[in-house]
Amino acid sequence: MLDIKWIRENAEAFDAALAKRGAEPASASLIALDETRRTVIQKAQDMQSRRNAASKEIGAAMAQKDAALAENLKAEVAEIKTMLPAAEEEERQITAELNDALSRLPNVPLEDVPVGADEKDNVEKLKWGSKPGWNHKPLEHFEIGEALGWMDFEGAAKIAGSRFTILKGQLARLERALGQFMLDTHTQEHGYIEVQPPLLVRDDAMYGTGQLPKFSEDLFKTTDGRWMIPTAEVPLTNLVSDEILSQEKLPLRYTALTPCFRSEAGSAGRDTRGMLRQHQFMKCELVSITDAESSVDEHERMTACAQEILKRLGLHYRVVTLCTGDMGFGAQKTYDIEVWLPGQDTYREISSCSVCGDFQARRMNARYRGKDDKNTKFVHTLNGSGVAVGRALIAVIENYLNEDGSIAIPDVLLPYMGGLKKIEKAN
Repeated sequence: MLDIKWIRENAEAFDAALAKRGAEPASASLIALDETRRTVIQKAQDMQSRRNAASKEIGAAMAQKDAALAENLKAEVAEIKTMLPAAEEEERQITAELNDALSRLPNVPLEDVPVGADEKDNVEKLKWGSKPGWNHKPLEHFEIGEALGWMDFEGAAKIAGSRFTILKGQLARLERALGQFMLDTHTQEHGYIEVQPPLLVRDDAMYGTGQLPKFSEDLFKTTDGRWMIPTAEVPLTNLVSDEILSQEKLPLRYTALTPCFRSEAGSAGRDTRGMLRQHQFMKCELVSITDAESSVDEHERMTACAQEILKRLGLHYRVVTLCTGDMGFGAQKTYDIEVWLPGQDTYREISSCSVCGDFQARRMNARYRGKDDKNTKFVHTLNGSGVAVGRALIAVIENYLNEDGSIAIPDVLLPYMGGLKKIEKAN
């Protein structure tokens, strides 16, 4: 959520930032709403002040034995007491209206974010590695997995409907190995603390990280009113909600390997074959909580941690800086890491690393205090995939395809595979 005080003081810059994101100017309506809120607050405060003053005047009138004045003052106090609840309710309503309007606005992009409308305007930052050099025909992951007998889409559809996959045997083990490898790397080498968080969360948690109220259609909700997490970013970031942290303890770095659940409401007709866009998938998430001065450097660090996973897997990838029109709702700046998929003959996103500034922290009321500071500041939050496990599985399947249809296992995963060196056809 953005700060209304900042918007009042930087109205022109705020509207310019919205324009970069393809949104209409909003400063005038927000400032007008805030003016109304201030007027209502002042009205309620004036009534309370007058009530307190009149109460004191009653005592003075009675001391002077001026009964008529005392009665008039008592009547005035009674009238104010009757009017105050309505004024306070008006204040609550206008404040809620302002907060709701602010909660639907995207974050302000950093100055170095490229301006653009969509993914065509993203800017390539770097490439690593090279495409596979073998001569046999590339295949898509679902062709390979089904031919091996370890990937079942029909069975998944029978049980759960479309956009689900059943992995069996050696492929199920390979996916588990990928997740464990990611967790081990991030906890043992990159300084992240492993967390096993709840997969169901309350409204406040979804609101805190920006999924609510704007993106409810992309989520799954349970019958008791909780939400299934679309990413472990939600519970991990909310670990610091309503907290005041010591600056000396920052940054905090958390990682979790969890199932994620998304309705994919806006993706009808896209990636309907295979595992690329699923209602349920595994992801290794990275979350950092920093002070205001460290978040930009932490963004570079987090992106490097995610890249390291792909380097060790020997997967060719590129990093792109998302333009203003392609960036997520809560992000100030985002790097997408896109892995090369030979079967599709293209790059596909496998990790998205974003710095959010204090956008989420304001929604969560997450703050920190320096050693000698009296006042608190809002923390800065970052999140990224370290990486999407299902998409890493797809990348390994397609990039490590042998001519005979088997899949070679990357060396870094061999310790997790129980002696298995390649994925072969089921008997």
